[in-house]
Amino acid sequence: MSTSYRVEIESFAENHFIRSFSRKYKKAWDFTLSALIREFQTFDVIMERRIARPISDKNSIIAIYKTEFKIAGTGESRHGSGNRCIVAVHKDTSTVHVLLVYHKNDLSGHNETSEWKKIVRDNYPEYSSLI
Repeated sequence: MSTSYRVEIESFAENHFIRSFSRKYKKAWDFTLSALIREFQTFDVIMERRIARPISDKNSIIAIYKTEFKIAGTGESRHGSGNRCIVAVHKDTSTVHVLLVYHKNDLSGHNETSEWKKIVRDNYPEYSSLI
């Protein structure tokens, strides 16, 4: 049986890269965001399908995951799109916090992982010990 999660998009995520997705893709982004929220509401299913990759200990009360997604109607694959989400799953409150939504080209530098980890540490100190 799957847990039903409440999904919260953090204001930092909303105010940064999500705005550019919204401007670039318009209605396709609205549909994509709705689909992402529906997926995150059943996060256990995403984990079973190996769509979400654990970044921290997946057995702890709060776990950080990286997922990939595609924009609706683009014909790209989830992996090939270069679009990513970083989420914090709070098992104790059955909540998924969307921390970061980005395209890999949105990040400066040569190492995507180190860049998004720095963004998360700088903007979400409560999660810095998990990554």
